[in-house]
Amino acid sequence: MPVKEKRPTSPGTRFQIVDTYEDITKHSPEKSLIVSLKKHAGRGFKGRISMRHRGGGNKRMYRLIDFKRDKDGIKAKVTGIEYDPNRNVRIALVEYDDKEKRYILAPHKLNVGDTIESGSHVEAERGNALPLRNIPIGTVVHNVEMQSGRGGQLARSAGAGMMILGKEGEYGIVRMPSGEQRMIHLDCRATVGQLGNLDAKNIVYGKAGKKRHLGRRPEVRGVAMNPCDHPHGGGEGKSGIGRIHPVSKWGQPSLGYKTRRGKRPSDRFILTRRK
Repeated sequence: MPVKEKRPTSPGTRFQIVDTYEDITKHSPEKSLIVSLKKHAGRGFKGRISMRHRGGGNKRMYRLIDFKRDKDGIKAKVTGIEYDPNRNVRIALVEYDDKEKRYILAPHKLNVGDTIESGSHVEAERGNALPLRNIPIGTVVHNVEMQSGRGGQLARSAGAGMMILGKEGEYGIVRMPSGEQRMIHLDCRATVGQLGNLDAKNIVYGKAGKKRHLGRRPEVRGVAMNPCDHPHGGGEGKSGIGRIHPVSKWGQPSLGYKTRRGKRPSDRFILTRRK
């Protein structure tokens, strides 16, 4: 994905770095694979705000992505690379030999006309999905399952890829993009290759309006508020937070404070933490 720096013809474009969308080959979504997406403005099922600074933004249609890649034994041809407003990675529209169409996450250097396949018997080539036990050690994969048959949950963002470091018994050892190493059952599926759109991390929005288009509302610093509104508020002129450790609006420590309750079942498979 090429990016370009805007000419500074206004304050909003002075430091703006935008996507050129040169890798997009299809500009309208497949109608059979989109559903309406209702906005909730950061509110949970009780109607209360559970995530602040959310609301507004452009309308979106949700693209149904095939994370399971469970259509085995049938080859598919890539018919287009599309933009997806719901994620930072490109998606590829593929058409199987039986004329069924599906969306998949587009790996790096996957082009229109390429053929992909899924199943335990296929070759470990770019875009193919197969169990970890059939993928050679040292291969970079994405869209990796944590439970067999559940669908890919790991390494799904732009430029993401996990390397298979080894296999031991019924588990494979993989290194995640964060540096964390964990064990995953060899029956879990993964798609070969690194995900595309590698320059997504280089985008600079440059102005507040671009964030509003994404549904991000303004955030106010705690030190700019009054003491009745935030623990960091108050003071004459510009002042610090007035305490040793910063806290949230409700007084909960916000740096290094552990908030997880108990250990999740998957924690026992972590060999090396990302820290």
